Order: sequence, then C-alpha cells, then structure tokens
Amino acid sequence: MQIRPATDADWPAIWAILRPVFRAGETYAIDRDITETAARTLWLDGPAATYIAEDDVVLGTYFIKTNHQGGARHVCNCGYVTTAAAQGRGIAAQMCDQSQLAARALGYMAMQFNMVLASNSGAIRLWQRLGYDIVGTLPLAFDHPTLGLVDGYVMWKAL
Repeated sequence: MQIRPATDADWPAIWAILRPVFRAGETYAIDRDITETAARTLWLDGPAATYIAEDDVVLGTYFIKTNHQGGARHVCNCGYVTTAAAQGRGIAAQMCDQSQLAARALGYMAMQFNMVLASNSGAIRLWQRLGYDIVGTLPLAFDHPTLGLVDGYVMWKAL
C-alpha cells in the first residue's frame, strides 16, 4: 500500500468513499445531504493537503487543514475515512502516522480532532493508541441518527 497526495483525477474514488459515510451521518458533523461539489470543496479543494491510501484501488483518504487562524494557526485538523472493505486492516493508523509527518512538513506543531464521537469507540481507541489525548468533552453535541444525542470529544496531540 502507498499513501500519496490526491489529485483531481482521484476525486471520483474519494467521493465513492466519502458519500456513504456522510450519508450515514454516524461519524462526521457534516450535512447528510451534502452535495458532491460541497464535499469536494471540503475534502479536496479547501484543505492544505489531501492524500489517498491505495493498493490496486483507493482504500482510504485524509485531509490536513489549519484548524484555527491567527495565533493558533500552528494547530491542524485532519479527517480520515477508509472504505468499508479496508476497515480493520490498519489503514487508518497508517494514514494517521503519515499525516503527522505531512503536518510537520507543512509547519504544524499540533493536531486536533474537533469532534470524535463517544459512540465511535474504535476511533477513540485508535487515536489514543497513537498518542492523542481527550482534552475536552462536548456534552450531547451530536445528534446521531440511531443513538440520539451523544457526546463529542476534542482530541489533541503535539507533533
């Protein structure tokens, strides 16, 4: 598997990964009916960098963007999504490891995940295993489509 910068030609494969995740509305605070154009701006065109993980096919994708401006511009934010078939294969961990290197190369000094849902126990375990700390709880901040209101965690790591 290789992780490389995404190109415009990768967008159809990226959208094929993102669309079912966004439509499910279970992990990202993104409108479930987001248009493809808006999703492309969010994931590919707007961030400082976007990458894909691929073998013979695209297995996952992530972006890096500045989390805040001004005096906090040294903190980045990332979002990661893998295909359903790639889940449990360590792809997200590899993308996260690589994203930290890429973020440092872009001049970031820390990475913050703004809302990791308390219901997403697999992601929480992974991020903690990779050195991220829960630095805050956003009580009942996310309206999960099947679980109702769930807490969100802010997770952070110095790079």
